Parts: sequence; C-alpha cells; structure tokens
Amino acid sequence: MKNQKKAYLYAGLTILCWSTVATAFKFGLRYQSPLQMVSGASILAFGILALALIISGKWRQVFQASRKQYLTSAVLGFMNPFSYYLILFYAYSQLPAQVAQPVNMIWPVVMVLLSVPLLRQKLHFSGIAGTLISFTGVFLISSQGAGKGFHLQQIPGILLCLASSIIWSLYWIWNVRDSRDELIKLFMNFFFALIYIEIFAFIKSPILPSGRDAWFWAAWAGIFEMGIAFIFWLKALQFSERTDKISNLIYISPFISLLFIHYFIGEPVYITTLTGLFLIISGILVQNMVWKQKKTKQPTG
Repeated sequence: MKNQKKAYLYAGLTILCWSTVATAFKFGLRYQSPLQMVSGASILAFGILALALIISGKWRQVFQASRKQYLTSAVLGFMNPFSYYLILFYAYSQLPAQVAQPVNMIWPVVMVLLSVPLLRQKLHFSGIAGTLISFTGVFLISSQGAGKGFHLQQIPGILLCLASSIIWSLYWIWNVRDSRDELIKLFMNFFFALIYIEIFAFIKSPILPSGRDAWFWAAWAGIFEMGIAFIFWLKALQFSERTDKISNLIYISPFISLLFIHYFIGEPVYITTLTGLFLIISGILVQNMVWKQKKTKQPTG
C-alpha cells in the first residue's frame, strides 16, 4: 500500500473515531458526573499512550526531559485534558449533542483571534469575515430550530462550549512552541492531568466512574477521543505527501457525528444545525485558505 493510501486510511479511522464521541459523551453523562467521566477517560487514555510509547521505543525519552519541559507539561496538562474536557463535559451535560458538538468546533476561529494579542499577528479583513461567518453559525445552532437566536436556558452551556474552545486554542498556541515529540508531550499532559484529578478529589468526590455503563462510556471517550484517534491522526500526517491533502477531511467528522446523534440518541437534527455547522466550517476554511496564500507568498530564501 502506497504511503498516501495509508494516510487516507488512518485519516478515515480518525474521522470514524471522532464521529462517535459526541454520542458517547451524552450516553456517558447519563451515568456519571463530568468529573467522573474525565477521570475514567484520562486513565484509559494514559494507559493507551503509555503502551504506544513502549511499542514505539520512545519510553526512555519521557525521563530525559528538562525541568522546563516538565513544567511546560504540567501547565499544558492542566489545560488539556483536565480543564478542557471537564468544561466540555459540563457543556454536554447542559446542551443537546447537536448543539455542543458543532459549537465546540469554533476553536480554530478563536485561535486566530487569540493569535493577534499573543503572537502579534495582524487580523486582516478575511480573518474578520471568517470569524463573523463562523459565529453566525454558532448563533443559528443555538436557536435549535426556532430561528430566534439563543435560548435563555442554553446560554450557560454555550458559554461553556466557547470557554472550552478558548482553552483548547491557548493550549495549541503554547503547544507548538514545545519541540518535543507529540506522543511524549501528550503522555506527559495526561500524567499531570491525573495528578490534578487526584487533587480535585479532596474537594469533590467521587471522582471515578461507578458501574459498568459509566466505565464503558468513559473508556470509549478515553480510547476513541483521547487515545487511539490521536495516534491514528499522527500516522495519517506521517504518511501523507502533503498535510493539506488530509487536514480538511476532518471536517467530514461533524456531519457523520450528526447521523450518530440522530439515530442513536434520537435528537431531531434541525436545519439550523446543518446550516450553522456549514457556516462554522466555511469560516474556518476562509481563514485557512488566506493563511496558506500568505505562506506561499513568503520568500523561500
């Protein structure tokens, strides 16, 4: 099998994994609190990442990091997975899956906005246009078919989704500055996240899933959202001739996710959800295309 075909295979497996997680989140939160689901999922993901490090022969590199790198992992681990997923699960506990899942996808737009003050990048007209397009999509999705904007009872959940997007964006802005192997960085993040979960146990308990159903869905989130999906995506990037050949494929995932949400959870998928999701992705793609044009115009030396 040629490398590009392998890239498409791994990208397809990643999309399939990520398409199931919104449904898994909603089912899982029927049996446990957001904190319990974060703890159970993180334990499973930590085990998968440890196994991947051992198989790849990178285990020793975990202990060769500098003090500064350990500190970086401690900060990033607090952001993701601990804070990001805790806030995201609270959002899912308050919103329909078809609202929470696409609104959470706004993070690439948020990252562009945060890059202005943090990375001193200029926000051009195209960036503003992409932002407005995507946030119009958020507004439509939040209406849940009514066409009258935000439902009052949904505002806290929408704000939680947006907060998780801010955390995820900050995480990636900081993460790209760390030159370590991606698998090692993620493993260390989960290591510190488990420490934060234990600390949080003194404030709020219980922290572990209770019962077979709770553990099943926590395991699903840990394996298919946090664990092997990330490994599959790294493989897809590794085998692909060009990153852009597979990067935009990931936007297929939310549409497949809506099918799972409809047929397994039973939520009616509103036209405002489909339209809003299309607008969110369009806004992201507008920003991506402009970024690529700027990159190609830069002198190669």
